[in-house]
Amino acid sequence: MRTSSRLIVVTLFAGSLAMSGCAVNSSSPDVFTASQAQREQTVRMATVESVRAVRISTNDGQPIGIGALGGGALGALAGSTIGGGRGSVATGIVGGIGGAVAGNAIENRVAMRDGIEITVRLDNGDMRAVTQTATGEIFRAGDRVRLLSSGGVTRITH
Repeated sequence: MRTSSRLIVVTLFAGSLAMSGCAVNSSSPDVFTASQAQREQTVRMATVESVRAVRISTNDGQPIGIGALGGGALGALAGSTIGGGRGSVATGIVGGIGGAVAGNAIENRVAMRDGIEITVRLDNGDMRAVTQTATGEIFRAGDRVRLLSSGGVTRITH
């Protein structure tokens, strides 16, 4: 493969890997899908009991494979440039496997977001816990908050 062709392949795979971090489902209380806009929500008032920091996996711990695919291809390409003949094939295989493992790990790490788990006591005495993306809005024990619920999705806001 010519150097310019290798550069194009590397650029395409790196771009694909980088873009995989952009397509995420939001668990932010500030982000609504188009189908959620202009829909009535049930509002319940509550008092915050506790708040704890959590990590949210936007891919549910199941990478779509673009990291492994891109990493494997880049690793194989890089490995195949080492040595010659059969050595080049062997290093390409090893590079591909190592790249796939690294790409998968990177994809999972990119899919992680900071979140908070907020436990509240509703005015009727029931307890609820809601996990959502941390947006900078600060919740403290004793705060009065609103639980906004619609279609199985509940958000907590002040």
